[in-house]
Amino acid sequence: MKQEKAIVVFSGGQDSTTCLFWAKERFEEVEAVTFDYGQRHRLEIECAKEIAAELGVKHHILDMSLLNQLAPNALTQEDIKIEEGENGELPSTFVPGRNLLFLSFAGVLASQLGAKHIVIGVSETDFSGYPDCRDIFIKSLNVTLNLSMDDSFVIETPLMWLDKARTWELADQHGVLELVRERTVTCYNGVIADGCGECPACKLRKKGLDDFYRRK
Repeated sequence: MKQEKAIVVFSGGQDSTTCLFWAKERFEEVEAVTFDYGQRHRLEIECAKEIAAELGVKHHILDMSLLNQLAPNALTQEDIKIEEGENGELPSTFVPGRNLLFLSFAGVLASQLGAKHIVIGVSETDFSGYPDCRDIFIKSLNVTLNLSMDDSFVIETPLMWLDKARTWELADQHGVLELVRERTVTCYNGVIADGCGECPACKLRKKGLDDFYRRK
């Protein structure tokens, strides 16, 4: 039996698209929310629009450009080099406050739409060193969100303990592996499908896909 209504934080990338299909199998009604924060890989927003329209999922796009003004980073500024974190430093692609704000605004939207479940594709297993993808952060924010609005939201994280290979496996189980591979944007440089092949996101995605085929 399917559960009640859910909101999916939907970027148009591999993880959130997999989560959208995961949610559609579990909830009676699903809506998606995409955040426009001035990201360099803006093609992901167009991918999100197309996939949501094809699935008949109501799609909300919220302006979060203030985030770009407050926290310049490699995902929003072309003059900042994309670099992985070294010696304990965060990657240059980390956007401070991104998931904090995304989930907070998703909670506000959920409260208006009567949804109790908020789905997001974060993972602590393959999380690129982003602190706001950790399970402890999600659990903490879930409590704070509920206290702030005197409600009972559940933040769902179906990918939290999956590496990229198992995320591809989940897409395959839902019969959408090729859709996810060909029509989503994970690449930091905004190249659809298999991406540029050079940025950290592309390397992680390709390694996961290769591992998935090896395990099959």
